Amino acid sequence: MSTETIHHLSHTDLDGYSCQLVMKYTPYKLFNYNANYGAEVKQKLDMILENILKSNNKAIILITDLNLTSDESRWLNNEVNKLNENKKDITIILLDHHGSGEDSANKYEWYYLDTDRCATKITYDYAKEHFKLDEPSWMNKFVNVVNAVDLWKMEEEANFEYGKVCMRLVTETRELNKVMFADIDNNYKLSLLLEATKYLDEDNAPVVLDDNIHKIKKDFFKREKNGTLDNLATKFIVELLGDVRNEKTIYYKGYRGFLSYGVGNTSIVGNGFLLAYPEYDFIVDVSYRGTISLRANNKVSVSQISKEWANGGGHPNAAGGRIIGFKEQYRYDKVKIQIQRIIDEKESRAGDLEYKKEV
Repeated sequence: MSTETIHHLSHTDLDGYSCQLVMKYTPYKLFNYNANYGAEVKQKLDMILENILKSNNKAIILITDLNLTSDESRWLNNEVNKLNENKKDITIILLDHHGSGEDSANKYEWYYLDTDRCATKITYDYAKEHFKLDEPSWMNKFVNVVNAVDLWKMEEEANFEYGKVCMRLVTETRELNKVMFADIDNNYKLSLLLEATKYLDEDNAPVVLDDNIHKIKKDFFKREKNGTLDNLATKFIVELLGDVRNEKTIYYKGYRGFLSYGVGNTSIVGNGFLLAYPEYDFIVDVSYRGTISLRANNKVSVSQISKEWANGGGHPNAAGGRIIGFKEQYRYDKVKIQIQRIIDEKESRAGDLEYKKEV
């Protein structure tokens, strides 16, 4: 195993995750990140640089299936140069196929652009040449499947049809949250794609995979007992929330709350969390648009909290509202900073809550 680490940022579609699936078969320590376009790219690159600073290892920043703007490319190049001048050893490699990155590709030698292959195929070919790829038997065929559907090569009917099902396998996989549970969500999607490779040689493979999607998803969440996908995923998520509860705890007027971001399904997940961890008085989930959904279990009026935080309302155990001016984030720590500011502002001005904490 190489001591060199690769921080791999890729897109949030089939092509992006497939690049990361290919890289799993290289001898490097891998840290995976995923981003869509816009502000999310910069925030994830910031996170990568922060993580590299915590380590003394040589590092590669690998970016696949994402074209950087001219400003993003200039900023990243300058940041890495400054770190390398301070005795870091960082290399940038960008492998992409979107023609909109041409200006950056012409300026930076680390920016590799090829519009004739999807990013997965570019990464596959590059990894075979530069990364000592330990290639499993299915990989070449799977790469051609991704290439066919991503470049819309309908003439490659078998690969194209199988790729369509794989594409849906990624885009309709929303059980986990890629901000709260970035590593586990990434592992979930890569695990599903790895399972999909097992059906490549089946007769009528697209239909066989399509028939097995529900089972593949359930198998990821299933532990001892079987159940519905919803119940298995809910139990899994509640356990994840419990594992990170210390760092995700907030306090408001002496009441202990749990702050989640973009988890959704608060009625089921939130109530499940409060039953599993009765030391918490309430849970609040903030959506990407700044709406808040609160749940309690007779220990405090979340209707009153919602009113004080966001002019919202509801019932003592179930309430909601919307935070005006909330800025969408792609990192949990930045969300918590925003919410903590609201708590600090409101706590001193709001009146007593309706329900007193049980002693």
